Amino acid sequence: MSTPDFFRCRLAQMIDLKHPLAVLATRLPWAAIETAVAPKLARSARPAKPVIGQDLAGAFEGEWGGGISPAGRPRLPVRLMVSLLYLKHSFNLSDEEVVERWAENVQWQFFSGMDYYEPRLPCDATQIGRFRRLLGEYGLEQLLKATIDIAVDIKAVKPADLERVIVDSTVQSKAIAHPVDSRLLEIARHKVVAAAKRAGIALKQTNAQEGKTLRRKAGGYAHAKQFKRLRKTVKRQRTILGVVMREVQRKLEADRAAVAAGGAPVHQPHDPKALSDLALWLERAERIRTQQRNSKNKLYALHAPEVECISKGKARNPYEFGVKVSLAITHKQGLMVGARSFPGNPYDGHVLSAQLEQTTNLLQDTGRSPKQVIVDLGYRGVDADNPGVQIIHRGKYKSLSEQEKKLLKRRQAIEPLIGHTKADHRMDRCWLQGALGDALHALSCAAGYNIRWLLRAITRLGLKGLFDAFSAVLAYLLSLLHVVLMRPMALGRRDGSTRNAAHGFGLSMSVAVG
Repeated sequence: MSTPDFFRCRLAQMIDLKHPLAVLATRLPWAAIETAVAPKLARSARPAKPVIGQDLAGAFEGEWGGGISPAGRPRLPVRLMVSLLYLKHSFNLSDEEVVERWAENVQWQFFSGMDYYEPRLPCDATQIGRFRRLLGEYGLEQLLKATIDIAVDIKAVKPADLERVIVDSTVQSKAIAHPVDSRLLEIARHKVVAAAKRAGIALKQTNAQEGKTLRRKAGGYAHAKQFKRLRKTVKRQRTILGVVMREVQRKLEADRAAVAAGGAPVHQPHDPKALSDLALWLERAERIRTQQRNSKNKLYALHAPEVECISKGKARNPYEFGVKVSLAITHKQGLMVGARSFPGNPYDGHVLSAQLEQTTNLLQDTGRSPKQVIVDLGYRGVDADNPGVQIIHRGKYKSLSEQEKKLLKRRQAIEPLIGHTKADHRMDRCWLQGALGDALHALSCAAGYNIRWLLRAITRLGLKGLFDAFSAVLAYLLSLLHVVLMRPMALGRRDGSTRNAAHGFGLSMSVAVG
């Protein structure tokens, strides 16, 4: 029987097991995480297809292909993929960077559950994105919940501290270019022309050269602040976009009329999805063409229609384009106990109940729930929507007790945490697609922040334990020295100077130990 790993050294013998990441790897509830996300990763059953055929016995009917298919490559270990998600947002890395660094870092491989060093990529970078979509919002909430449970388990957070939280909102920017009318109009024209070509529609004129020229002129006029010429150029771009759209719509209507009359359509699409894609781009292009400065529900990016323009009142950045994200942290330690995205740019106070609901669900295994919430003035007037929860903000300052006023002074502690989450854990820019991508990204960033928080907590608790052990050893040695110096008295020696010196030294040692 061959033993290929006989001459290989285990990772546990290669690394420092007191390293915070190694300690965290042994304390995280990996089995509970796998059990929680297992339903999301189960293979779905496919419906059977009806089959009609004929054999020597005559015609027959049956079903084919139903149930769960065993075909396909086996899934990678759940712990490996979960650890890659943790490490990605803990150390601010892309999917490609995290798999490359995993192949070089023995601590990361031990954290992922590997027994031996593997000098290879753990998986293709695209598999991380597919695994994240399979988990969904519920699965990533379980990953965030595991970080909270382990913080309570290692006594980095007291369960009573989870009842007092700070809630605030921020903007998670989307990966889009700054929306400019001339650029959006040119992209819309290009998308409509490309979609019409895939649908088999030949246009008389695509205005490609003129569109490129107008886009360049618009940029020059805007830079030179020649706004009259800029408005004229943008108007011409709207005109040629309308010309292209109307020609496409006329030919689509002719095809529908031919089909209704019992004939065949003139234009044959090259792809079954071509017509639906063309309808999608026509609808978005029409929104781009008709929207004005004061229009509601404007479109800021053709590939991300869910993006909202959110004003946060910042002098350096008056408007941000993305989705509103609400964060909840513990009041004392700053552990993140909630992160949720809210499309549509709702009022801050209207999302507080939903945020507290998520936080309560994440804390259910600890037996605690938020009782006090410290917020800013954007959350005032929602006490009736959150029964059983005390909402503290400076709008109630005159009616607050001295203890509550002290708690309110720490409300701004969430601001630097938001900055760290954006700068160090990738919340500053979301590259994931759609509203679901915004929700997954917010939860992943919160989980990554908690992992780094746990690493610092383990270091802090380890140093405290080391100091306590050193103090205990020192006290034991001093007590032994005190016994040795006091022993001549027990033997009956009556030398007054020795007795007085020993008594004085013993007293000083007792004071030092105390």
